[in-house]
Amino acid sequence: MSKPLDAQTEIASLPVTEGLNCSAVHPVDLNSVRLLHRDILNPEKAQRMAEFFSLLGDANRLRIVSALAVQELCVCDLAAAVKMSESAVSHQLRMLRAMRLVGYRKQGRNVFYHLKDTHVLNLYREVAEHLDEPED
Repeated sequence: MSKPLDAQTEIASLPVTEGLNCSAVHPVDLNSVRLLHRDILNPEKAQRMAEFFSLLGDANRLRIVSALAVQELCVCDLAAAVKMSESAVSHQLRMLRAMRLVGYRKQGRNVFYHLKDTHVLNLYREVAEHLDEPED
């Protein structure tokens, strides 16, 4: 965390809000801004989150996640369910595993994939529910 700056330096370093249709000059509440800084994502975590959401920005990966939200599946069943080749599904699963969204277990020669934890399942369900809400 950076060291506190004096009020003049902090005000001077704030972005200019030119063109925001604001006719009045508003003083910056430095105490409020300082408190807010504790809750704003740091750049490293923001980057990791952007990569996470970028990974979920692919329709095929989301379809795989939606299938795994229902049940654990092997690659061949998952490929049939989402109508993709086993090779393509395996590639997508590697990416999902790298971001810790999907886990697997081996049973003999078979490998079964599942959503890694309830955070992933809850995230999927919350977004799906949000998208099903009627528009205002």
